[in-house]
Amino acid sequence: MGTDASGRTSEAVYVEELEGLGILRLFRLSPEDDADLIHSWVREERAKFWGMNGWSRDEVRDVYRFLDSLDTHHGYLMVVDGEPAGIFQTYEPQHDPVGEVYPARPGDTGIHLFLAPTEDPVPNYTPRLVAGLMRFALSDPAKDRVVAEPDARNSKAISRLAGFGFEQGAVVQLAEKEAQLMFLGRAAFEARTGL
Repeated sequence: MGTDASGRTSEAVYVEELEGLGILRLFRLSPEDDADLIHSWVREERAKFWGMNGWSRDEVRDVYRFLDSLDTHHGYLMVVDGEPAGIFQTYEPQHDPVGEVYPARPGDTGIHLFLAPTEDPVPNYTPRLVAGLMRFALSDPAKDRVVAEPDARNSKAISRLAGFGFEQGAVVQLAEKEAQLMFLGRAAFEARTGL
């Protein structure tokens, strides 16, 4: 059990101690309880690639209500060392529009990652956090590849993913953006992390 950022006690779906960062807990997003927090993050200019700048709190809540209604898409609130750290989403590419622009495989799992703003940056925070998130994304033995599709203009996200070992695929057109496909296979991840 743990307490998430909105003060409710709920069971974390994933818990891992991240060296130098503390305990990572992933809580299933609650569209109602987490809407204020998420809205405060996504309305900032730094969040422009998340695609919700200018949205109202209720519009943000409604998107996560829809996400929560799907069996193939999941949203999580990341909490690191007791502090809200961002949003992590997983999805089945074969049941998502991205699966229409590349040859999606049953072993693929798609991800979206949004890091919360911080006043005290920690060196090597993102690579250590991403390692934990990839262990979670690949915890299902039926999954053997992680797929990301950041906005093709988001050079920071692309660089971070490439630095972690993701390989660049094609640039594809999705309804809301031109996206850079990126892939991380289980074998490459295990070789990188020694698992």
